[in-house]
Amino acid sequence: MLHMTRARSPTDDALRRGALLAALLASVLLAALAPPALGAPPAGPNATTPAAAAGTAAPPGETPAATPADADSPLATTPAAPESSPDTRGLDQEIQDLKKDVVDLNKDLFILEEELLFPANTQVAVFLSVDVGSFFALDSVQLKLDRKEVINYLYTPREVEALLKGGVQRLYLGNLKVGAHELVAFFNGKGPNERAYKRGASLRFEKGVGAKYLELKIDDRQRKLQPEFEIKDWE
Repeated sequence: MLHMTRARSPTDDALRRGALLAALLASVLLAALAPPALGAPPAGPNATTPAAAAGTAAPPGETPAATPADADSPLATTPAAPESSPDTRGLDQEIQDLKKDVVDLNKDLFILEEELLFPANTQVAVFLSVDVGSFFALDSVQLKLDRKEVINYLYTPREVEALLKGGVQRLYLGNLKVGAHELVAFFNGKGPNERAYKRGASLRFEKGVGAKYLELKIDDRQRKLQPEFEIKDWE
């Protein structure tokens, strides 16, 4: 039996050699691009580790390579602290805004609570102001409204100093029905010559439908060289 074979042409040989060359080139590129294994030991019996290489002396005429500074060495430097990121700064700003909102909310709630507990049609408020030089030093104030004690306030040196600088204190806030009422105030402190001094003042007033405001005033009476106490009705 005769076997007939087809002769290979030069074109087929060229294509075969091209395919083999392309496969070989691809394998070489993949081997070159592959990252080396971490911590792999150096190849060869004469290879040295980086630590050993650092400890060996440099050949004559060459400058030794710089080695990393030891942690206890004075050459070791502390790494700089990382700066706050924009996300952290934004979070801090949000926290400050929330704190401000809480303060504003507490203020609104306090005002609302006063309006609910002391409506304008039954509200009465008593304020205190001081205009004293050397005749009286305030220690405490006692208030009686319709013969009933409503407050007995003891002052600190800091509060007295604020009053002497022109401050006005809201001493009492409460409710009263419409009609006639009486307010009595007792002032305790030190008078002329550092002596214990106690004086009182009273006022009869009419409570209407709206809010009522009263003021306790302590003044110096220059002619008599003694303090003067009065209650003023703000109509």
